[in-house]
Amino acid sequence: MATTEQTPRKTYFYRHSIVVRVTHWINVLCMTVLLMSGLQIFNAHPALYIGEKSNFDAPVLSMGAGRQPDGTLVGVTQILGTNFDTTGVLGLSKADGDRMSVRGFPSWSTIPGYQDLATGRRWHFFFAWLFVINGLVYIGYSIATGHWRQLVPTVAQLRHTGSAIREHLMLRFPKGEEAKTYNVLQKLAYFGVVVVVIPVLILAGLTMSPGMDAAFPWLLDIFGGRQTARTIHFIAATLLVLFVLVHMLMVLLSGVFNNMRSMITGRYRIEDDLEKPHAAE
Repeated sequence: MATTEQTPRKTYFYRHSIVVRVTHWINVLCMTVLLMSGLQIFNAHPALYIGEKSNFDAPVLSMGAGRQPDGTLVGVTQILGTNFDTTGVLGLSKADGDRMSVRGFPSWSTIPGYQDLATGRRWHFFFAWLFVINGLVYIGYSIATGHWRQLVPTVAQLRHTGSAIREHLMLRFPKGEEAKTYNVLQKLAYFGVVVVVIPVLILAGLTMSPGMDAAFPWLLDIFGGRQTARTIHFIAATLLVLFVLVHMLMVLLSGVFNNMRSMITGRYRIEDDLEKPHAAE
């Protein structure tokens, strides 16, 4: 008896509300400016320490330049006492044409591109408050509508964390009804970022402000000093960047056009999973 190959049925699902989409793109803008202006601020003193004061002899991380025996400048990044040659990227990079400049992060990664701490701080503080306000709008909406439930993994999902990791490594992404909700890895990542990383990032940033320390001196006690807060702020920002990079990679691998359409129009296309039985129409 002849058999015919089934073609997956494609349907559209309203995945993201207007509030989620708008706050998402505001976050994209804020995080981009915050990262680049933050690197400008870091470049004013490209080193991190633990404690209340700077310990120049034992930085957690530092970026700068050194000279080889022949007098040639090289970029040097030191992490926990170990030196790495990062010439051309960190510590020593091209600024104007072929001219090498001694600076932590290269000029193309900072706002503004030239060294200007005051301007970098103004950009950073303005977009930091916009980021916080936008986050409060998102949280308020999530609580009011129950959207927060989409970010919290269920017990049943947690039991299948291992299989979810295996499916992702094999580049097998959810189809059919499973595609309508976040999987356990997405929920764990979003939950960790929203509930842990971003609050720590914001509080550590506030701790670096003398005015905030005067009003809330317990911030210094929580973070163990202003320099420790600066280091934690840097680490949290790095984790946020890594999250964004993985997020972008998953968007590309799982269908960039479909994902972008859902975050612009709200409509997400799903395909039937032919390997699983579904109700007859």
